[in-house]
Amino acid sequence: MLAPVAQRQAALEKRFPTWEPRRLDQVLDAAAAEFGDRDLVVTDGRTFSYAEIADWSVRVANGLVAAGVRPGEHVAMVSANLPEFVALKFGIARAGAVCIPVNFLNRRDELGYVLDQSDAVALVTMDRFRDLDYLAALDALMPGWESAGGGSRFPTLRTVVLLPTGSAPPREGARTFDQLAATAEGFEPVTATGPHDTADILYTSGTTGTPKGVLLTHDMLLRTAYGSAYGRAFQDGRRITFSLPMYHVYGYVEGLLAVLFAGGAIVPQLAFSPAATLDAISRHRCDDVLFIPTMTAAVLDHLDTGVATDLSSLTSMISSGGVAPTGIWDRIEEHLPGVELTTGYGMSEVTASSTVTRPDDPPERRLSTNGRLRDVGVAGDPALGGRLVEYKVVDAQTRADVAVGGVGELLARGPGVTSGYYRKPEETDAAFADGSSDGRGAWLRTGDLGRLDADDYLTLVGRVKESYRCGGEQVMPKEIEDVLTGHPSVGQAHVVPLRDERMGEVGVAWIVARPGTTPDADELVSWCRKRLARFKVPRHVLTIEVADIPTTPSGRPRKFLLAELAAQRLLG
Repeated sequence: MLAPVAQRQAALEKRFPTWEPRRLDQVLDAAAAEFGDRDLVVTDGRTFSYAEIADWSVRVANGLVAAGVRPGEHVAMVSANLPEFVALKFGIARAGAVCIPVNFLNRRDELGYVLDQSDAVALVTMDRFRDLDYLAALDALMPGWESAGGGSRFPTLRTVVLLPTGSAPPREGARTFDQLAATAEGFEPVTATGPHDTADILYTSGTTGTPKGVLLTHDMLLRTAYGSAYGRAFQDGRRITFSLPMYHVYGYVEGLLAVLFAGGAIVPQLAFSPAATLDAISRHRCDDVLFIPTMTAAVLDHLDTGVATDLSSLTSMISSGGVAPTGIWDRIEEHLPGVELTTGYGMSEVTASSTVTRPDDPPERRLSTNGRLRDVGVAGDPALGGRLVEYKVVDAQTRADVAVGGVGELLARGPGVTSGYYRKPEETDAAFADGSSDGRGAWLRTGDLGRLDADDYLTLVGRVKESYRCGGEQVMPKEIEDVLTGHPSVGQAHVVPLRDERMGEVGVAWIVARPGTTPDADELVSWCRKRLARFKVPRHVLTIEVADIPTTPSGRPRKFLLAELAAQRLLG
């Protein structure tokens, strides 16, 4: 049994009575000095201690410096949730460089775009992963990269380092990651960069298109990570498993960085499967798991089959990053009684989760909200009441402030909010177009629609660009999706607009079936007619497999692509 939430938070406050801004590698070193022999990274094949990861990161930093990487320069990395990701992440910070974590599912041209736009001087990449052949992509993008780097196509890219995964033959002449990290001799600690310098540029396509590099500093990342540990009341040694990619803030900040403040460990998985997740919890005695709602639903479906799994170590769980299917919290409590459940809301631009329910909140808070503005203890800004991010709600058209409880676009500001996008001044200006009259900086337009209640709990309604007008009436897709996921045959529902000559736009519902069911389109339309106003009822119902849904790194559906797919399917 866990100690009460307030008691665990008090223990964290005792260990961190004041906030000291530091770089990522400095926090790792402090944790290694205190928890050197403890596990930090746990895999089925091997476990790495805090001391081993710290030493490994020193060797990586030394190799980067020897390769000519200088403080402030950019190092791109294409890596799944491997132990090497962790060593490289802290090694880049230790070398004073800026990390560009690349989505490892990117195809050739997408990789080329990030390498070019980010001004990367070095690239560390897997040779293969699943069906992705990165060597072929490199050969097409920059022939002769083994010795010539990026060539004329990518003039800033001087060095390419391979991280072999064991599924491709060695590439003659190419430097490997092991060779890069072969020695720690001669490393001189870098002092040219500090906690308020950029640590990461995270590329996010979001749900609406063009990749943008979000600027995040060391201090932003670490304050938010401590806030995760504090807000969810980590006990000493918390052990978290997840398959969420660490190139995204969810797995990176809420998992890897957060455990440093409690002497805990991560059990990263290379891919998601319900069976593998449950096995990791059982085998490695994990007491926490990070999910997005689609993962949660898949695990619950697996448990519904009656599979025997030892989940006695599990005490905490967060399911966040998307719309929770109707009834999911009741199903969780049925299968996992006594587990502390939380949900939240965040985005790369606000570093990670900026709202979260408390572990001891009543169940109705999870059912009706996406969490309260996150309390982060000593990491917070006193001027914001001890928080890193504050929100307000404005009318999406007039930009006028909306009263408490009213629906509008969410605006965010505070020390947890990015300063902008790398080399995208127009996009940065557009994102921060809502000025401030109190001298405390501009507000970031999140693009999300929601409401804030009097207790600072936030409820998401949808996306500004996802809402549409049917016969002149505004439609919020989430309302329809909530109705559809209440049907016993529907596991997921994603509603998008389709142009229509008479109505302007009509709704198309993409449906993922619950296991063992076959949704009937006419039945689902009838189900909606009984529960929704006529203009909200989707005109079309289409089925889709989970694997075919285009998503962002955090698992959110990229609805503009679903809308394009619907138009292709229905309009030709």
